[in-house]
Amino acid sequence: MIALSVRTERFTLPSTLRASWGELREREVLVVRLDFPDGLWGEGEAAPLEPYDGVSMASVRAALDAYAAVLRSLEPTADVLEACRAERDLPQALAAVDLALWDHASRRTGTPLARLIDPRAVGAVPVNATIGAEDRSGAAAAAAAAARAGFRCVKVKVGIGDDAGRLAAVRAAVGPEVGIRVDANGAWGTVEVALAALRSLEPVGLELCEEPVHGVEGLREVQAGTRVPIAMDETHAPGAGGVRAVCLKVTRGGITGVLADARTARAAGADVYLASTFDGPRGIAAAVHAAAALRVTRSCGLATLAPAGALTPRDGVIEVPGTVGLA
Repeated sequence: MIALSVRTERFTLPSTLRASWGELREREVLVVRLDFPDGLWGEGEAAPLEPYDGVSMASVRAALDAYAAVLRSLEPTADVLEACRAERDLPQALAAVDLALWDHASRRTGTPLARLIDPRAVGAVPVNATIGAEDRSGAAAAAAAAARAGFRCVKVKVGIGDDAGRLAAVRAAVGPEVGIRVDANGAWGTVEVALAALRSLEPVGLELCEEPVHGVEGLREVQAGTRVPIAMDETHAPGAGGVRAVCLKVTRGGITGVLADARTARAAGADVYLASTFDGPRGIAAAVHAAAALRVTRSCGLATLAPAGALTPRDGVIEVPGTVGLA
């Protein structure tokens, strides 16, 4: 029998994040522990963010309770993840189970997780700093601090207020060598508005723009109308093609889901990178290991946790932990 238990963890972000979907200061995640008949265990994390992904904490908790009942009567040779999926196909809940399975496999084999995924995994993952939709002076101060800390890329939330003025202040603060990406979270709404916004921001020099609008066709139209690389995120159709990059997230089905999405996106001709939904330490660790195994070269949005211990960025990278497990 595999026993599933759940506990809640809360943490505070280093500063309040403002985005087009709302503000975030505190974060709550569900930590899932699986205890196995071999005497070992594994832990994962469910990190729904309802204002962003529309998934409530209550729905995830209900799914995890249902999974616990399934696992109590599961045959020893059964596929744990598929048994849970058959009960309730909720990616944010399945992600927690998937991470716990990988955590257990790493502990059982004594192999660091990145090398368990792929023995060719790299030893460090480049990461970006994230700047909310602050006013000009606040955004510039945050960007300057990120550049001093060694970040080679900053991501700025847009879709609220004076985007052009904010981005100009950020560019002035970081200089010409630091990459700037923007994230609209679909706030520009239509292709026409998105293209006009990108034209106003192009002089800043953008590395890419995440999710200017929602929907595959809209993203394709925006990409066709701009030189700025467009990245798909919330739309989550990695094999659709028509954009230059796909942002992958562990909250959408765990490490197994990320690896499948990466294969699909790359087959469609898109670059890939990972980001968090302001996950807790297990979610960030899982994403770092997955990015290392995928040998991602674009900066990943994983510098979102503080204090981060072994996952603290230094000079714009997170070193991949060489220990077993996720924590």
